[in-house]
Amino acid sequence: MVLSVVGGGAFAVANLDDGAAKLPLHQVVESIDTVALPGLRTDNNARPSSLQLFRADLTRSSDTADSLLLRLGVSDPEAAAFLRDARTARQQLIGRAGRMVSVEGDADHRLTRLTARWANDDGAQFTRWVMERTTDGFVAHQETANLTVSSRMGNGMIQTSLFAATDEANMPDSVASQLADIFAGDIDFHRALRKGDRFAVVYEALEADGETLRTGRVLSAEFVNNGKTHQAFWFKEAGAKEGGYFNADGISLRRAYLASPLAFSRMTSGFKMRFHPILQTWRAHLGVDYAAPTGTPVRSVGQGIVDVAGTQGGFGNVVMVKHANGHTTVYAHLSRINVTRGQSVTQGQTLGLVGSTGWATGPHLHFEFRVNGQHKDPLTMARQSIAVEVSAAAREQFKRYAAIAKVDLAAAASAQVSRAE
Repeated sequence: MVLSVVGGGAFAVANLDDGAAKLPLHQVVESIDTVALPGLRTDNNARPSSLQLFRADLTRSSDTADSLLLRLGVSDPEAAAFLRDARTARQQLIGRAGRMVSVEGDADHRLTRLTARWANDDGAQFTRWVMERTTDGFVAHQETANLTVSSRMGNGMIQTSLFAATDEANMPDSVASQLADIFAGDIDFHRALRKGDRFAVVYEALEADGETLRTGRVLSAEFVNNGKTHQAFWFKEAGAKEGGYFNADGISLRRAYLASPLAFSRMTSGFKMRFHPILQTWRAHLGVDYAAPTGTPVRSVGQGIVDVAGTQGGFGNVVMVKHANGHTTVYAHLSRINVTRGQSVTQGQTLGLVGSTGWATGPHLHFEFRVNGQHKDPLTMARQSIAVEVSAAAREQFKRYAAIAKVDLAAAASAQVSRAE
């Protein structure tokens, strides 16, 4: 028998064998009354009297009180006036990008309640600011609460740049930046990225009332560059002041040298290696040129002492840093020098800014790595530099942690396969 219910019900059809198919069919029709909802008027000419509307969005730097509320679907001059006059709103919301704001409104698009949330500087808490309508007008209050940490995972494939790939995977820019920092000793993200390279990542999301306010630390990552797989696992030994990233064998990814003197960023990620147009006959052997906008920070690839900080012939403004074991790095054509001769510098410290001084037809950085005066490939030197290992006392703990992290990382990577199919 087939049963059909009319009036908003569901239906199902079962498979019938030969005997059942010969049985007579009957149709049963029943009327179903609409259930009256509290506070709703059902006559055709009236709108619901207590309908609540909800909407959420991020603030923009161009926002005014009126434009913010209108974008959130609120048309309420009284609410806009209160928002303009509220000191916290002026300091934290109006003209500030990236604040999470949610509103509740009635059927007439008047504001009932507005809630704004933003992360605090300590990283562990967030602020919740609420303005709501009362019988006497709007009131506001502010409170703090703990952020909730959850794990997110994702993956992507390089088509043009790392930032484009993370955009496609709906990952925040901070994940791309962290990936570049984590693998900075193994991959030159300005020169060595290839179309078809892929990555998978597990990272923290810091949430407030179920909404993600910002991204936390990358917990584990895998990057396949030019066919070679690199893995990283965040690990902190018991009693240690700081943690770090290690490969599956427990060897730190923090090398003595970074692969690139330019910090990876959205602004520079689209640029590729280029040789100097005037001296290209020898430039490929003596150094590497990075095209980048004027003013891009240039960082020391390793710890050392500034040996030269000034103007020198075709190099223009140049900084030379002496490292251990007869190693020297050269940073040329700078628009500005931020260090002085004899100064100690740490890995990643800004030495100056990209420019076009000396023999340069456009803004770029010329970078060299020398060993006892002989020029070497910077990426090779970075990969060969010594790295520390997890201590013997913590090795078993790391193995257990890495085994669990590998499962999560495999799940993150497998999502790409499912999507491709």
